[in-house]
Amino acid sequence: MTQNGNLKRRVRARAAKTGESYTAALRHVRPTLPDRSEAKSVRLAVAQTSLFNDPRDVSGLRASGMEMRRLMRDAHKAGARLVHFPEGATCSPNKRIMSETAPKEIGDADWTRFEWVVLREELEAIRVVARDLRLWTVFGSVHQLTPPHRPHNSLYVISDLGELVTRYDERLLSNTKISFMYAPGKGPATFEIDGARFGCTLGMEAHYPEVFAEYEKLDVDCVLFSTTGETPSAAPAFAAEVLGHAASNTYWVSYSAHAAQSATTPSGIAAPNGQWAARCPANGNPAISVADIRTDPENLARPWRRKARSDLYVPHQVDSDPRSDDRNLF
Repeated sequence: MTQNGNLKRRVRARAAKTGESYTAALRHVRPTLPDRSEAKSVRLAVAQTSLFNDPRDVSGLRASGMEMRRLMRDAHKAGARLVHFPEGATCSPNKRIMSETAPKEIGDADWTRFEWVVLREELEAIRVVARDLRLWTVFGSVHQLTPPHRPHNSLYVISDLGELVTRYDERLLSNTKISFMYAPGKGPATFEIDGARFGCTLGMEAHYPEVFAEYEKLDVDCVLFSTTGETPSAAPAFAAEVLGHAASNTYWVSYSAHAAQSATTPSGIAAPNGQWAARCPANGNPAISVADIRTDPENLARPWRRKARSDLYVPHQVDSDPRSDDRNLF
């Protein structure tokens, strides 16, 4: 059971009882928040990794885990408190490999093809290294559910004690994912490190500004966005959206994708001013890049935008028909 499992149940129970949204119910149920009037700083390492997409390949699953653990050690040496990995960092199953009807067409995924025992062994090895390095670790993995339920496409959050703190399940799935592969998630996921709050998002959710606006309302300081990166030609759109979300919500966004797309869009960390604070090498190789996620309580942009999005302007609006106002020529 995750540490915030009880909190989620309480939030959902309140939402069901009151008719509130999950976000609204969370505000009422969440325990007393820590003092956020002081500046916080957390060193974050963002990773780009090799793409392993055949869950039948035991050697590939092993190599994926080994690469992740090597990058975790690199992040630790760089002084990182948290390392952030892409979607499907352990394995991102290819839709044609999984399809019951391939290669003729894409059909329902046959999840019996997944080497689940090997995956669990690699997950345990990752957890142990996170504990030994005292390194918070966030990474994408398929999360198996009891058959006949489809699995989730998830982000695991492992604490510096090696404990599963929470899990985020992708909610806004692509057509292929929802039609043939995964069960969608139900709600946001947040966690805190040294007083700084992080949110999780996944897959193609960069295309949906409402996901990032929801995390702004949840008072996060940084959103961790993990994706496979699609093709190198499609990756720049994700990067542009990430910079826009960071600027419009005045928080940090970490963008982690697979190394193959780095020729056009390497993984990186976007600052609240909409500029890259750190980027991995654009050479197609697995790597990390590091930035200090700093909060700025004196920055007035975020509270003003919250105020502007409320009913601030309603008392100042004037009812008039511009077509009947003959004092203006146009």
